[in-house]
Amino acid sequence: MPNLVIKSNIKKKVEELDKEKEVTSVAEEVGRALEIKVEEILREGIKRAKENKRRTLQARDL
Repeated sequence: MPNLVIKSNIKKKVEELDKEKEVTSVAEEVGRALEIKVEEILREGIKRAKENKRRTLQARDL
């Protein structure tokens, strides 16, 4: 299964979001934790789309 979260972009995004520049590194485990969160969000979205008898996953399902 391909990764949904691109690990090289995590540190870039953290640097962008941390305006005070206080977080200087990102642990390896963050990538896997984000993958799990994304999978959970997608599973819930799929469930909602099915409940609404749609075959298209939409942003509002998330």
